[in-house]
Amino acid sequence: MNKPTKDAATPDSRRPATHPVVTMEMVGRIAGVSQVTVSRALSDPSKVSPATLKKVQDAIAVTGFVPNALAGALASRRSKLVSTLLPSITNITYNSMVKTFCEEMRAHGYQIMLSECGFDPADEEAAIMTHLSRRPDAMLLVGTRHTASARRMLLAAGIPVVEVWDVTETPIDICVGFSHVEAGKAAARFAFEAGYSRAACATANDERALRRKDAFRAEFQALTGTEVAVAQFESEATLGMGRAGLARLLETEGFKSGVVFCSSDLIAHGVLLEATSRGLAIPSTVAVIGFGDQGFAPDTSPPLTSVRVDRGALGASAAQYILGRLEHGRSAPIVTDVGFEIVRRESA
Repeated sequence: MNKPTKDAATPDSRRPATHPVVTMEMVGRIAGVSQVTVSRALSDPSKVSPATLKKVQDAIAVTGFVPNALAGALASRRSKLVSTLLPSITNITYNSMVKTFCEEMRAHGYQIMLSECGFDPADEEAAIMTHLSRRPDAMLLVGTRHTASARRMLLAAGIPVVEVWDVTETPIDICVGFSHVEAGKAAARFAFEAGYSRAACATANDERALRRKDAFRAEFQALTGTEVAVAQFESEATLGMGRAGLARLLETEGFKSGVVFCSSDLIAHGVLLEATSRGLAIPSTVAVIGFGDQGFAPDTSPPLTSVRVDRGALGASAAQYILGRLEHGRSAPIVTDVGFEIVRRESA
């Protein structure tokens, strides 16, 4: 089991909680125009000259300022809204994490404004801008890799921002997750210690899944000296992808037997089904390791070995850190690694 690392803190000067909030007045000062002119440029660009509009747009780009869609609508600075952006609302990987997060926030009087932003950083950036224009009190993001413009907007907003499902040494604000590279390496070591000398990967195109795949390949090849075959797909994980992945590995990638490390339990379940349909013995001919340890993992045939992350604890931690900032002014640890463990069952 990968043990959770100790919370790491950085000086308060690095925390966005003390970062000045960018206002329309500040944008006007940078652009060399009045606040009224900035407002006019935003509400009706045709009423200002092209040169003035360019100055205002340049100042907004530099500061990361997002116009307030609710300007004048709120009597206080609190909206009691917390934004949550997910790459996919149908991906069961995030379900228990988001459920726990939402329950904790609602218990303290906050409502969740949720959007699906996909896996493209540019799409996430657009969603961040839209949500910030509604002036949420805090924001939850999945992952730690965002566009430079998105990071500027989030820092300029001056609200708590929690990045989950990953760890990084340079978070925007609060980071609660685990190392995908270490998870991939741990799966490779598990496979090697279990006696497997050949391996393959079946993976979706999610950036974090690819990091796990690359780490597994490098570690397994270093331990055994054998190449790791890969079946990679460009779409979101499905059961059919697992079946097609094993078929591709067997028919075109030269994989005959060994262990298959999958980017999700859903793909792993598909691999199990395809192996069974082909009459391949599990785990003696084809062994399978999933990722996520979903609720169905113990009930597949055979039960699925998987990398488990305590998603409920992850969501609860994210909520507690945000609430600490919003309600008590506490400074949260900048990085919390919740760790992971490999749950061994009959599939490997």
